Amino acid sequence: MRTTEITLEEAVGKPLAHDLTGIDAKNGVKGARFKKGQVVREEDFPALLNMGKEHLLILELEPGEVFEDDAALALCAALAGRNVLASEPSEGRITLSAAADGLLSFDPACVRRVNEDPDWVLATLTPHRQVRRTQAVAGFRIRPLAMESERVERAVAVAGRIDVLPFKPLIAGLVTTGKELAEGRVEDAFADKFRGKLAAFGGSLLGQRFSTDDSEMIASAVNAFLDEGAQIVVCTGGMSVDADDRTPGGIALAAEEIAFRGAPILPGAMMMLAWARRGDRKIPVIGAPACVVHDTRTALDCVLPFLFAGEDPTPYIRGWGVGGLCEHCSPCHWPQCGFSSDS
Repeated sequence: MRTTEITLEEAVGKPLAHDLTGIDAKNGVKGARFKKGQVVREEDFPALLNMGKEHLLILELEPGEVFEDDAALALCAALAGRNVLASEPSEGRITLSAAADGLLSFDPACVRRVNEDPDWVLATLTPHRQVRRTQAVAGFRIRPLAMESERVERAVAVAGRIDVLPFKPLIAGLVTTGKELAEGRVEDAFADKFRGKLAAFGGSLLGQRFSTDDSEMIASAVNAFLDEGAQIVVCTGGMSVDADDRTPGGIALAAEEIAFRGAPILPGAMMMLAWARRGDRKIPVIGAPACVVHDTRTALDCVLPFLFAGEDPTPYIRGWGVGGLCEHCSPCHWPQCGFSSDS
């Protein structure tokens, strides 16, 4: 790449070699009126002439080189997946943002492969975390003004798609287990909290059923919700190894398949996920440990974003030990934290 001095007319369609400073004496403003790398257009002539510019230094690429914005656009085409919006390139930089509330999904190994070239800078949020519409999820740029085409092609080849999987407004059933709750001796403290968690995904609560610590009664409550059209069922309590804790057995009776029991997450290690079936639909049934009642964030919060995005968390659950210890921050910053985010 080299710089060449040419007339305004000759500069049309070519990138500037450096910033051009403009002064607005009336408003006392001084700054870059035209940026390095900005492509000159005919409609820029009046402003350039008012700045006293009749000749410009422009960048001329060598054979096989790609200008920074064009390189960024090439990588953008490889990265921007479903429900991801891209900003216009500026000085070789593009920001990717979520087009919907959803689960951020990508392979972190692809990010590392792009960054093996030190002239590429690709930074993202952690994968498999909850993001909101318009939230920036990734940003990238190239460091030099131009890059060899083969290096651009390599980055494009190793990049993976960054997707935002939109949340679905699932209808949930809540089965609350424990004889003391079923008999009304202790008041349930989770239903209202659960409604708030559902609302964050656009979901709603179909209803709540109480059950004693009896596996068949728990299974009956789960099946009743499934027959009524629940798209997810959460059972709370009775998940430990105590003799009276029968919730896992009840879930197993109602479900077709146990996905996992136990998660490397604190709080919430006794978490369970199973799949029931109604027709051609697989419906998640969760066994949530007692800690969901008193802890702000638990393993339940790590699993719900996957299920509302229509994804199975099972392939990732064993890796959640790294980041799986909640810091109990006050105030809670979830999901803007590392709790059970993939590293």
